[in-house]
Amino acid sequence: MKTLAELAEIREKNKNKIALRHGLNNIRIVVGMGTCGIAAGARDVLGTFVDEINGTDLIETVTVTQSGCMGDCENEPVVQIIMPEKETVTYVHMNADKAKEVVSQHIKGGCPVAEYMKK
Repeated sequence: MKTLAELAEIREKNKNKIALRHGLNNIRIVVGMGTCGIAAGARDVLGTFVDEINGTDLIETVTVTQSGCMGDCENEPVVQIIMPEKETVTYVHMNADKAKEVVSQHIKGGCPVAEYMKK
């Protein structure tokens, strides 16, 4: 059985991961996790976004979440970036490396990565 201190440590360790999925922050990263998306590698893309956001100051302003099918099977994995007062950006054919670049350029830098966007 765990002690109260051990439970508190586990809670703190996992609090940020939960906030990434359920927080009410300003920026939302939504990864399509329908069957086609998962088959195309969306699970790795989602994990990369979580890893890139978790443990940084972005945790306060970015929510990483998943959705079901986005209806764009031929372009999976599909990711949407939703920012307040800006048009939603949809990225297609994503992978872990592209996800890192999107965090660096779009989320941190404010400049969408045009070459990965849905045309």
